[in-house]
Amino acid sequence: MTTIHLAGDSTVASGPLDGSGVIGWGGVFAEFVAEPVANRAVGGATTNSFQAEGRWTATLDALEPEDFVLIQFGHNDQKEAVLDADGGYAANLTAFVAQVRDRGALPVLLTSAERCLFDENGELRASHGPYPRAVRRVAHTLDVPLIDLNVFTRWLYRNAGPQGCETFFPHANPTSGNLDTTHFGLEGARVLASFVAEALRAIRGLDDNGPAVGTWGYQA
Repeated sequence: MTTIHLAGDSTVASGPLDGSGVIGWGGVFAEFVAEPVANRAVGGATTNSFQAEGRWTATLDALEPEDFVLIQFGHNDQKEAVLDADGGYAANLTAFVAQVRDRGALPVLLTSAERCLFDENGELRASHGPYPRAVRRVAHTLDVPLIDLNVFTRWLYRNAGPQGCETFFPHANPTSGNLDTTHFGLEGARVLASFVAEALRAIRGLDDNGPAVGTWGYQA
């Protein structure tokens, strides 16, 4: 049976399912897919540290042909000069794709979820600089499926507004000094996981072979 493997940082990592703390979208991803999920994402991970800690090797060793590997880094890579967007970061993503394909599995690249940071004028800031672009370029160059989580979360936060985003980051409390709007609460994680699952469904073409509604005589 196909397994979906997740590689990433804290925004993908597992967490408490009772709403008591922060949790990445990967922690609830199994709620939205039928296949087993192997989540090796961990807080603080970069594309370098994920390899150094053996998590990437463990992912590769577990792969079977036709498995999927969803790869989302960037939050922490941007803190290290050696992992600049178009240098070490892009090179690591390129190597990841090749290694997954060598095992007959199917890589999928994801851009980083946006940090929910509104400025004093109520405008959502762009916090990742060139890193999402780097992922898009690697995906285009290598013909790898891309889930643009950065675009989705920017739309999501803008649509919700600063107050609405409290649903996605319930632990953030400016009064107490907790300004963390990077790490999700349970509801936020579920919204992102649902989107990723739907995007993966489209990548896999699971709904492509049914009849189009126009064949039913339906009039728009």
